[in-house]
Formats: sequence, structure tokens, C-alpha cells
Amino acid sequence: MLLILGSKNYSTWSMRAWIAMESFNIPRDEIVIPLDTPETKISIANYSPSGCVPVLIDDTVKVWDSLSICEYLAEKFPEKQMWPADRKSRAEARSICAEMHSSFQELRTIAPGNIRLRKKIDLSKAKKDIARVESIWIECLAAYRGDYLFGNWSIADCFFAPLALRFQTYDVHLKGAAQIYAERILKHPTVTKLQKQASVEA
Repeated sequence: MLLILGSKNYSTWSMRAWIAMESFNIPRDEIVIPLDTPETKISIANYSPSGCVPVLIDDTVKVWDSLSICEYLAEKFPEKQMWPADRKSRAEARSICAEMHSSFQELRTIAPGNIRLRKKIDLSKAKKDIARVESIWIECLAAYRGDYLFGNWSIADCFFAPLALRFQTYDVHLKGAAQIYAERILKHPTVTKLQKQASVEA
């Protein structure tokens, strides 16, 4: 399989697919396309019908969009148990991933992904988004009583890991269990590996 990514330091959607494949030990080759260069659009268009990254190519199958990639991988590798086993839990995990996928626009706009950056900014317009993320994390952690959102590490954690990185970038501190979860995510071996790779990326 081949995973086409945007810059690991900046492309939060690429991060989600990469974290999923790396943390669940799914072998792949990678092509990283630097963002915001004169060649970026053309380079991405060589692989992506949507003009966006990430894209996964598996023989004759091409999958774009990070959520679709994770769904494809979960089907291809059922033994990896990338989603919670229980149907109700799985439905909830899919729902919060879809919410992550389609919401939090103010936060995305005001605080773009940048792993290497450390900067305090005015996030007052994103308060509602931050509070909703905090609520999701606290509710899941209380319901499933594990280190991660649904007890064991899952696609849901892969999807929210870039937000933990974003909160680190902009010095956002959350309430109680949500802050502990964010710190745990930042220490996860896959996320620390991503941070190291982003730190030396051109």
C-alpha cells in the first residue's frame, strides 16, 4: 500500500491516516507532498481525484479522505480491531469521528495545525468548539473507563490526536480528565514519533 500525505507538520487530515496506519502496524510506503509550494496542487492531483490529501492506494483501489481510509483499513484488517468491538460503542466512535470530520471550523481557522509552533493566541471565538471537544473526551473517558476514548486505542483516538497536538501548539489547557487524556495522547509512541518527524521536516 502507498499513503500519500501532506506535510506531517501541517496536514492534520494526513496525520489522522498516518497515525492510524502507524499505531496499528499497517505496512505502507509513503509519499509526503510539501504544502504551499508552486508544485503542491499538481503533485497532489497526480494521486488524488479530489485534489486533497491523504490518499491511500492499495493495488487497484484508491481511497481518499482520512475517514474513508480508516474505514477501508478497518475492513481490510479486521484482526487489528481498529473500531470498538461492541456495536453501540462502534456507532458512537464513528459518530464522534464524523463530528471531528465536519465540525470545529472556528478552531480550525483560528488555530491551524502546526506541530512545531508554540504560540499563545486569542481563542475566544473558538470557545464553543473547544468546549465541545472537551465534553466528548470527558464523556467517553467516563463511560468506557480506560486510557483512551473507548477503553482501548481506536480510530477515534487517531482522529482526535491532532487536536491534542493543536492544543499543545496554542497552549490550550482543558478540564480534568480531558487534559490528562490530551497529555496521554501526546506521549503515545506513535504521536511522539510523528512529532519527531515533523520537527525535522523541511
